Amino acid sequence: MKRFILAFALIPAMAAAAPLSFDGSWKEQGFLRLFSNDYSQGGGTLSVVSDGTVSLLWRAVPQGSQGATRASWGWSVAEGVPATDLSRKGGDDRNLSIYFAWTDAETATRLNPNRAGRLLRDENTRIIAYVWGGNAGRGTLLNSPYLPGLKTIVLRSAGNGQHVEQVDLAADYARAFGGTPGVLVGMGVSADSDDTDTLIRASVTAPDLR
Repeated sequence: MKRFILAFALIPAMAAAAPLSFDGSWKEQGFLRLFSNDYSQGGGTLSVVSDGTVSLLWRAVPQGSQGATRASWGWSVAEGVPATDLSRKGGDDRNLSIYFAWTDAETATRLNPNRAGRLLRDENTRIIAYVWGGNAGRGTLLNSPYLPGLKTIVLRSAGNGQHVEQVDLAADYARAFGGTPGVLVGMGVSADSDDTDTLIRASVTAPDLR
């Protein structure tokens, strides 16, 4: 049974030139066990509740933003999971992850960018997940235990609070994979509490791509 969740104040949306609004165009896509989180899209802000669950909220990146080299967003955690080892498969819960997925031009036209499953598993796709959670320090780069084309960059270790992030996508891509990024085709937000069977209450402001 779901635990009773009290409403909590969300951080205000950041000023942005063209943020990717949480306007209903983001769609939940479950992982293998299909334990769904609760997402509430409110335009400038997304609220997330993960109660022993995990899933991904995903959207295709508009064509005009597919060459973005920088991103910014705000995020807040009112209640979160304990510190975990993010390199451990089946034991890597985290409060929030923000996914950015790139691929080559041919794959971008071949695969549906609204469907994360096939896209993320394609051999030509490269993904960076910026994470709030785990036991590693800020800036730590980790290989994913799930997908060979996925790298994790820790921005915040486990804990509560609220922060604004600004990331250099191009520099982080070069560090993670070498070279320059291809076409930025998709973005996702995830919360993950299924391994520790704990509770996450969090929010994310609409990300700005530049």
